[in-house]
Amino acid sequence: VRQKNVKNIMLKNLLDACGGAIGFYTIGYAFAYADNASDSKTFIGNKNFLLLSFEGSGGDWIGWFFQFAFAATAATIVAGTVAERCQMAAYLAYSLFLTGFVYPVVVHSIWSGDGWITAFRDDPWQGVGVVDFAGSGVVHMTGGATALVAAIILGPRKGRFYDEDGNPLETPHNFPPHSVALQVLGTFILWFAWFGFNPASSLAIDNSGSAETAALCAVTTTLAAACGCVSAMFTDTMIEKSSTGEVSYDLTMAMNGALGGLVGITAGCSVVTPWAACIIGIIAGWVYIGFSKFLIKMKIDDAVDAIPVHFANGMWGVIAVGLFAEPDLMATAGYNDFPGIFYGGKGELLLCNFVSIVWICAWVFFLMTPFFVVLNVMGMFRVDPLEEEVGLDISHHRGAAYDMSGAKKEDVEELMEVRASKHGKVEVPKEVANAAEETTA
Repeated sequence: VRQKNVKNIMLKNLLDACGGAIGFYTIGYAFAYADNASDSKTFIGNKNFLLLSFEGSGGDWIGWFFQFAFAATAATIVAGTVAERCQMAAYLAYSLFLTGFVYPVVVHSIWSGDGWITAFRDDPWQGVGVVDFAGSGVVHMTGGATALVAAIILGPRKGRFYDEDGNPLETPHNFPPHSVALQVLGTFILWFAWFGFNPASSLAIDNSGSAETAALCAVTTTLAAACGCVSAMFTDTMIEKSSTGEVSYDLTMAMNGALGGLVGITAGCSVVTPWAACIIGIIAGWVYIGFSKFLIKMKIDDAVDAIPVHFANGMWGVIAVGLFAEPDLMATAGYNDFPGIFYGGKGELLLCNFVSIVWICAWVFFLMTPFFVVLNVMGMFRVDPLEEEVGLDISHHRGAAYDMSGAKKEDVEELMEVRASKHGKVEVPKEVANAAEETTA
């Protein structure tokens, strides 16, 4: 984001954790996971509101904490997409609604033992159920689909696709970020944190099978991210070379390509081999580029390209399981040993995972479209145009994130006079004089 909106996006990231914790504690976890004594398939959970039914075991507490992190992740995807123009009240409303109800129902259907398309039953649908080990669909598609709806209804930032008179720009305007260094640091932090999502989705390492699964997840996660980074950056370079004759290497493409690879491998990190992880990562880089360009063509403004990374590559990750799942690894990871298409599978697994894509899209679009439309009609969604132009830090958070003021010109002149009186004539360094003049101006 730009310098004038740093406080705003930082606060929203902080409140993602806070809102996610509150929403998932009060009702979200209960809707996501239910202890169904009848062993029947259910649409939504109905037990453990406020965690009141917990027996107090360490497994219960750490289970809630781990799942809360996933819920907060789904919410924070949306924050990046609608950055620089979304009201704080709207942000809090959708964050609580997403983590408290929308996301938990998706979780229940796929990860709960009572879910209607879950793989964790004795009688899963199509004999295998949906295989989404760490959440390419459950987490990233859900957050990405919400972000897509929000971006369409909220509209683009001022000056992104249209000039001040509302005329389409020949070339969309790119807003430079306030700190590329922080972007790179954030990418590395996310990459490292992914090892807490994918390998840790083994939930325990208490036997050789779970240890093997966790170790494999670490390897496939690393390879997919690396291949996604290289794929996106060099593909973009080749596209530029063919269209303009010039060659450059886009850091943003590299960073988002790596994140796309991470999202793409998340569903199948425990059931695909390292060579398949490389292919998934390479294709993830292409998916990111293609969907990013599609959004621009459709004039949908995603401030951080979260939709191509999470929504598009979430879909690709879920599909990839149906293609590359290796039967022995499926069994080791706790699933029925149905193979992917490239291992002789007949398509049952691919069908289950495709249905999960349709289900997540339908559920999220059905709920979040009217939700955002109502916020927009009530004037609670988008900030005032003048506030957007000035920046949300000043208009909503009591001042800019960075103090860019320098020394006053008269103070610099006084300092030079004092030094001159002690040491003879002293010239004011040119850069100091310029900085003082800019501050005074």
